[in-house]
Amino acid sequence: MDSGKKGQLEELAGQVMRLAHDELLIHLRFFDVALAGMKLAPRALGSSMATDGAYCYYDPVFILKAYQKEPKQVARALLHVLLHCIFFHQFQYDKLDGEAWDLAADVAVENVIQDMALNGVALEEDQDRERKLRILKEDVGTLTAEKLYRYFRLNPPSSSEKEELRKLFFRDSHELWKPAEELVMTQEQWKKISERVKADLKSFTKGRAGAETIEKNLEEATRDRYDYADILRRFTVTGEDMAVNDDEFDYIYYTYGLKVYGNVPLVEPLEYKELHKVKEFVIAIDTSASCRGSVVRAFLNKTYSILKGTENFFHKINVHIIQCDQEVQSDTKITCDDDFETFMKYGKLKGFGATDFRPVFAYVEQLREQGEFENLKGLIYFTDGYGIYPERNPGYDVIFAFLEEDEHRMPVPPWSLKVILEEDGLAEDKR
Repeated sequence: MDSGKKGQLEELAGQVMRLAHDELLIHLRFFDVALAGMKLAPRALGSSMATDGAYCYYDPVFILKAYQKEPKQVARALLHVLLHCIFFHQFQYDKLDGEAWDLAADVAVENVIQDMALNGVALEEDQDRERKLRILKEDVGTLTAEKLYRYFRLNPPSSSEKEELRKLFFRDSHELWKPAEELVMTQEQWKKISERVKADLKSFTKGRAGAETIEKNLEEATRDRYDYADILRRFTVTGEDMAVNDDEFDYIYYTYGLKVYGNVPLVEPLEYKELHKVKEFVIAIDTSASCRGSVVRAFLNKTYSILKGTENFFHKINVHIIQCDQEVQSDTKITCDDDFETFMKYGKLKGFGATDFRPVFAYVEQLREQGEFENLKGLIYFTDGYGIYPERNPGYDVIFAFLEEDEHRMPVPPWSLKVILEEDGLAEDKR
């Protein structure tokens, strides 16, 4: 293709993209900051559009063909790409199973667009998409990319199902989602834009179709996520461990004494060093009917693997793994790696009744009174959150760990910390 014709194609495609941009801006004023944050640029892609978070690249040939066939397709694809950015879909790609995340992200944004019922981006085949979305909602619930991803990982679609999903929901290439050495638009910048969109939604979308779906996806995208290893540092207890204290030991005097006086050092190394390590804590497991065994085991493995390193554990530890539904079902004491491996190999989950958190705290208090703990720092309670919380602060740190956010769940007590642990994040490999 000669440069003149290429320039003409790019000019025409640029006009089409600007029309699509203005169409969205007119009808979706709460996206003004987001639309301004993503620049448009032509690029040979082999598909219609792609984004790296800073630019929405469009293939001029594909754009003109799509516009000729159905003008609304271009605005639909641009909105699809914009929603990927608003929901941070491109920033998690390196941590996830790419194929499952591609499907989940595409389904999530198309679901939002369908619920918005915006005439300027409506297409003839939307009825087919709506039928598929209804089926997915029955299985998954709220269709955020994160929930869909977990669903696809637990229920891998067959080849024919993947093809059907791609045919219905594919609209842009995700080839630029892989991490770049230097990001022009960071996730933190997009988070600020998304927070602005979230605020503007309240004033622009009163009674508007699809507002709730956008809000659900924004809540999932913008909620704080925690590094589980950082969380467990709450359980560190200052104590003495056998180690040379390099900070207080002068090697010059030590080696000088050995040189001048033979085997008589002038300074002896201090045998003890104050370290922040885990010595005592409790892992409580909700064994009510809603907590699956495989997930519980993954949580235990993840928790213990983080803590068992020499930099985190004392040589002697006192860890209690307590299983409880509406009453304490078992208590396994862990003092070393062998104890934990034995428990994971032969231990069985017990309970599967209703949920009451109070028996665990009462039981731990009994253990403290009996002298079982010297200085219990904290307790992690892995649960679905549907149970009766104790009213009083037990006097040590408490974390209630959940697999997912749930607006219907009662809030945790003010003296405890709530964290959401992604189910796929419990695995050692990719989420």
